[in-house]
Amino acid sequence: MGNTVAREDFEWVYTDQPHADRRKEILAKHPEIKALMKPDYNLIWVVVLMVLAQLAAFYLVKDLDWKWVVFWAYVFGSCISHSMTLAIHEISHNSAFGNCKAMWNRWFGIFANLPLGLPYSVSFKRYHMDHHRYLGGDGIDVDIPTNFEGWFFCTRFRKFIWIVLQPFFYAIRPLCINPKPITRLEVINLLAQLSFDVVIYYLWGVKSMFYMLAGSVLGLGLHPISGHFIAEHYMFLKGHETYSYYGPLNLLTFNVGYHNEHHDFPNIPGKSLPLVKKIAAEYYDNLPQYNSWIKVLYDFVMDDTISPYSRMKRQLKGEVKQD
Repeated sequence: MGNTVAREDFEWVYTDQPHADRRKEILAKHPEIKALMKPDYNLIWVVVLMVLAQLAAFYLVKDLDWKWVVFWAYVFGSCISHSMTLAIHEISHNSAFGNCKAMWNRWFGIFANLPLGLPYSVSFKRYHMDHHRYLGGDGIDVDIPTNFEGWFFCTRFRKFIWIVLQPFFYAIRPLCINPKPITRLEVINLLAQLSFDVVIYYLWGVKSMFYMLAGSVLGLGLHPISGHFIAEHYMFLKGHETYSYYGPLNLLTFNVGYHNEHHDFPNIPGKSLPLVKKIAAEYYDNLPQYNSWIKVLYDFVMDDTISPYSRMKRQLKGEVKQD
């Protein structure tokens, strides 16, 4: 349990990320994939229903005993909350209304954010675009852990704690690695969220507030769905930067598990990524893949050669354009 992992630094690479070249190659061979680059209007209705489901849950838990509030926050609220963060991920790629209505997507993201309890949507969009453009970019891609995380969380027990604290690190890491000036939309996101939280507290009290916030924290920490944080880019096999997951939890996560496909075609909604894999099967079938996010979490903790340092990192060259 106290074993220390061997890795002492990130895997520095001096090549470009593979996704742009593979995208060009696939489109040259399968131009029909371009037809999938369109909004998923069903996403709008799914998000609205998820918001309504959480509102109903806020009302239903307001008079429960605390043990049941905690129980439902983990069993139900955490699943909805984590799923909603991945709906916001879809919206950040303009999948709800399309690229021609970019601001509609931003406002809709703020709406989808409401049942999470903490402002998230607008800032996530700004940093997530950097993650796609500059995957592994030193000082730019805030999906890469800090040196402190890699250095400190180097035993099985500490790696377990790191997984529990994932929401904290995802919130703090951008401020440490790549702080950006606050924008008007981020202020609006914050004010809308605070107003919503005050209304929920005023109407239904502290138990509803606890359910909302605990569901978000628990859902992004020690939770089966959180396996995707590690499964997507942590280097379980040397030389492989991005991994896909093809298990059943894709049904709750807007197919975020199709992660090679997503990075190759970030403008294709999650709903259509299985079709991308089917059309271009010769490119994806032989790539390393997972079928269990729970096993990913277990292997991350128990494998003494894997740690937060197990990421490819690159020194960016030339002009860097950020949102």
